[in-house]
Amino acid sequence: MNRITIKFKVFLILFICGLMAFGQEEQTSTLIRNANVFDGVNEKLQQGVDVRIEGHLIKEIGKNLSAGSQTTVIDAGGKTLIPGLIDVHWHTTYAYTPATVLLANQGDMPEVAIRSMTGALETLLRGFTTVRDPGGNPFAIKKLIDAGEYPGHRILPSGPFMSPTTGHADHYGILETPRDKRTMNYWEKNMMSMTSDGVAEVRLRTRDILKYGATQIKITTGGGVSSEFDPLDVSEYSVDEIKAVVEEATNYNTYVLSHVMTDRGVRTSVEAGVMCIEHGFFASEETLKLMKEKGAWLSPQPMKEEDMNWTNPVSAAKYKQVVDAVDQLYPKAKKIGVNIAFGTDQLMDASKAKQQSEYLVRLGEWFTPYEVLKIATSENARLLEMSGPRHPYQDGPLGVVKEGAYADMILVDGNPLENLELVGDPEKTFVVIMKDGKIYKNTLE
Repeated sequence: MNRITIKFKVFLILFICGLMAFGQEEQTSTLIRNANVFDGVNEKLQQGVDVRIEGHLIKEIGKNLSAGSQTTVIDAGGKTLIPGLIDVHWHTTYAYTPATVLLANQGDMPEVAIRSMTGALETLLRGFTTVRDPGGNPFAIKKLIDAGEYPGHRILPSGPFMSPTTGHADHYGILETPRDKRTMNYWEKNMMSMTSDGVAEVRLRTRDILKYGATQIKITTGGGVSSEFDPLDVSEYSVDEIKAVVEEATNYNTYVLSHVMTDRGVRTSVEAGVMCIEHGFFASEETLKLMKEKGAWLSPQPMKEEDMNWTNPVSAAKYKQVVDAVDQLYPKAKKIGVNIAFGTDQLMDASKAKQQSEYLVRLGEWFTPYEVLKIATSENARLLEMSGPRHPYQDGPLGVVKEGAYADMILVDGNPLENLELVGDPEKTFVVIMKDGKIYKNTLE
């Protein structure tokens, strides 16, 4: 064998080995030492333990774990490690986009996307590592975040929320009524909201939304505050239309959530197969008992009158009715034992987005700090699992700190199970924020 042949073979072997190494992403390793761990489920903290993260999962939890030479070590110094927070009613593309863009049509989807992508990082840095998006078009944002190209939270998207004509998703003006159903407006074409009428059309649109990548379907079966033509007391969609959406979602192995506030609307929705009620502020004890029996979820928001300013007097009056009902709903739901979720529903005002953290603290008016944190972590994760095989994050559980779970965690300076106010000031008290095994904030260094 001549020298040239030998050199070529050596080169070929090295080249192949290089290609193999290039195709294997280097797995990161992090060890968090001496942390007091709230696992998302149990009230008692695991005191002074170490947590090893390999890649994007929690590998090991125990005492005096060893660190490899390539391991990043974080000394928690007795601070509290909690799961990443989950918001199940967070509008990725509505929260940071002003009403002038979305309702007055003074912007377009590129503007919406830019604002939303920036907002996703801000949301992550408040410790919300996962959201369920109940309306809008965050699909491209989710794609880029999941690919690691831009920082942000996980997203379980519902796609455009859907209502009948004159319902909560009807943004056509009065002078466009009656309208030609052969056409759609700009926001409908861009999958931000959707009007559909009749069993055949709601089936078609549900299939369109699922085709686009929705992990669950959002409809509106009652009036809303921000919408112009539907008073709070109205019911939206017939029973047959609701059942048609539920059937299509069930065929796709997922579920339906519904925006609705009145007792009648909540009951009709649950009886027709809706599994999560968004808002539900006027639900009676009897209806809440029905929800418990069906295993349905209640996802209200702890809103107060000072939270939002409405220039439209009609919306202002409707909002007043809602906030007056909030304080009665939570105690009833807690007493009955219905599944309770945490979501915030921030809309069209970037300056208000920080209320996400404030709302979580506000739950302490009705729940203990432990109950609040459990709802915002493992309980919300349990709701997300209703998406079944459509759930996009299948490598491990969310909302918990345990071996095999996603490495979505927050290191808190203090004990939020004793002082819930700590989660209301994430800029100061969240000293480490990790999602998918990657550190996005570390002020201990």
